[in-house]
Amino acid sequence: FHVTDLNGNKLTDESVISYIEQSIETSFPDRSHEFDGSTALELTGTDRVGLLSEVFAVLADLQCDVVDAKVWTHNGRIASLISVKDCNSGSPINDSQQIDRIESRLRNILRGDNDIHSAKTSVSLAITHTERRLHQMMFADRDYGRKPVLQCREDSPVVTVQNWAERGYSVMNVQCKDRAKLLFDVVCTLTDMQYVVFHATINTAEDKAYMEFYVRHTDGTPISSEAERQRVVQCLRAAVERRASHGVRLELCTSDRQGLLANVTRTFRENGLNVTRAEISTTNDIARNVFYVTDAIGNVADPKIIETVREKIGLGELKVKELPLIYHEREEKAVGVGGAVYSLGSLVRKN
Repeated sequence: FHVTDLNGNKLTDESVISYIEQSIETSFPDRSHEFDGSTALELTGTDRVGLLSEVFAVLADLQCDVVDAKVWTHNGRIASLISVKDCNSGSPINDSQQIDRIESRLRNILRGDNDIHSAKTSVSLAITHTERRLHQMMFADRDYGRKPVLQCREDSPVVTVQNWAERGYSVMNVQCKDRAKLLFDVVCTLTDMQYVVFHATINTAEDKAYMEFYVRHTDGTPISSEAERQRVVQCLRAAVERRASHGVRLELCTSDRQGLLANVTRTFRENGLNVTRAEISTTNDIARNVFYVTDAIGNVADPKIIETVREKIGLGELKVKELPLIYHEREEKAVGVGGAVYSLGSLVRKN
């Protein structure tokens, strides 16, 4: 793997390199500590403007302190993993009746007026990896098969799937805009769909990524029907799009306090801003939150409205941040002719 940091620079921090080496060398990393001291809530339902505001308001009303959360939206659906503690004791919420109250009220919010059956809330008992779990939740919610709420963008991923009968592989090609964690998202989805990757090539050129995977089912067979092929195309597109950063990136850094998230997201809602993705974290009583926001119908938010929101929340606390530059001039260009990457098929001798 040839890797850089988010801004395309060479890795020079020895502690980061050492951490990567140790993580790869550990066959079964212990993730059980991820939610130690808190209770993890899983939410899925129909997305709408102001939904997060209602969720955080309910949690504040029920004396729940949000210490960590990730929120994804895609094709009109929302999935969130929220880690909470009891506001008064700072301990995990273990009381079954309190958990039932939390789940019931959140479920009512997620249902809204037209999502009676698909809205779900639950307490997560075992988390292997937060972002992988979000993929699994959205996959189970079948977000990939739903009609996109927003019009197709010019940078929508291009996915093709075909069988290589001679070698018994299914060949999957993905071309899309490059970004951090793209390979992770695609490979997690393939794994959760019970496919095994035998060979792969990954190349990037400027801001584009080109990925090719030679896969089989876990039983050793390739894709066997047109319906399955179309489903794989939909699922890989969804894997790329779920984490795509649509909207203005706002970063909030301030001292943590009860009701902070409810107040911030209420201000977003009152000014017609929709949160498309969010990452919430708390360290040493300091809240560090990232929100991606658009207007109510998914277009770029009016800069004047953004400034109004910043004035209400605090100009020094809520800042507009540009997305990191994830591509740069590379000395070595992607191998190919006319911009196309060579297929791995010509390089594979046998397997």
